[in-house]
Amino acid sequence: MEFDAQIAQLTEEFQRCQKTLHALGDENRQHLILHMAQMGRCEGVRVGEITAKTHLSRPTVSHHLQILKDAGLVKMRREGTRNYYYFDADTAAMEDLIQMLTHAAAIMAALPDRAGEPEF
Repeated sequence: MEFDAQIAQLTEEFQRCQKTLHALGDENRQHLILHMAQMGRCEGVRVGEITAKTHLSRPTVSHHLQILKDAGLVKMRREGTRNYYYFDADTAAMEDLIQMLTHAAAIMAALPDRAGEPEF
């Protein structure tokens, strides 16, 4: 496949991954995922439990969880009036992200060294 076609394909792949990249690109959301994983509760955790483990307010935690949920990285289950959040990434979203990163790495590996030698 010619270079321009590869770049066009990579651009499409990147666009498909934007929601996931946006969600994962925020340090607070990264910490939320780590805190949820460290709690070791597969059944999920409530916003209040997550808030207690972070420096974030309850509304801020809820906001970040909604972004993670919209990106397909976190799921929620409801028991009565209680919501439990858990990390369970959408398989298609993760496969798209892996494919895009693999494709980008392959393109970069095929390019010549562009750094050049420093001039002293």
